[in-house]
Amino acid sequence: MKNKITHIAIIALLSVFTGCDSDKKDQIATTTISEANSMEVTSKTMEKDDYVYVTAPSGLSLREYDNLDSKKRTVMPYGTKVKLITVEENETMTVVGIKGGMNQVEYNNKTGYAFNGYLSSFFPPEKDSNAKQYIEDLKASHPAATYSKTMGGTASKPTETETVLLPTTKWHEGFTFGQRLFDVPTSFAFPSQQGRDTQTIANAKKANYMFLSDLIITRTKNALTQISYTQTGEGYGSNVTISKEGNMMKIEYVTVVY
Repeated sequence: MKNKITHIAIIALLSVFTGCDSDKKDQIATTTISEANSMEVTSKTMEKDDYVYVTAPSGLSLREYDNLDSKKRTVMPYGTKVKLITVEENETMTVVGIKGGMNQVEYNNKTGYAFNGYLSSFFPPEKDSNAKQYIEDLKASHPAATYSKTMGGTASKPTETETVLLPTTKWHEGFTFGQRLFDVPTSFAFPSQQGRDTQTIANAKKANYMFLSDLIITRTKNALTQISYTQTGEGYGSNVTISKEGNMMKIEYVTVVY
């Protein structure tokens, strides 16, 4: 009887040690998997490259050093995708009313510095791009971007309204993108923040068949509140309005047929 009890006790102890050993192995395996996953995430983060796009309509200078007086290495065309190396967080300069600093970027195997006021995370549209398609493509990287279209007016004077919301608060991005999406002449430059509360600029290159082609700027205390472009011709008219709505830039394009 004593031997039987001893035998049972030995079996129980072996079970305990075997269970503990199994738990340790499971714990080690779990830790190894966790560490592997952690290393994989870190590796992906380290391998990720950041890119930005040039939004300056006439191109953006790539300079040798981080100041505007530095030697120009080349000019990066509008829409060019460049690799971002370092970011200047502080607004150290103002260019045409746009505040920013100099980011270090790589373009066409050349490294230099460029004014980040004209560098955007959005890929910019080309002239006369389809607004709906552009926003659908942009949503892949910026899901908050939206496009909508509504019909209105009367049977004799129907209207069509297209509205784009861009997840940015930069006026020059709203203006530049609005130009290319909605028939605003590129001869108009981005208006200054400073100036009269209401300013109208006539299109010096207005076609003979057009009755009106004006850019209207509205400001409050030297801050932009609205940019509007109006054109009319025989039997039609259109208006593009750019404004800020919360943390978005709103571009509204209204066409009417007389």
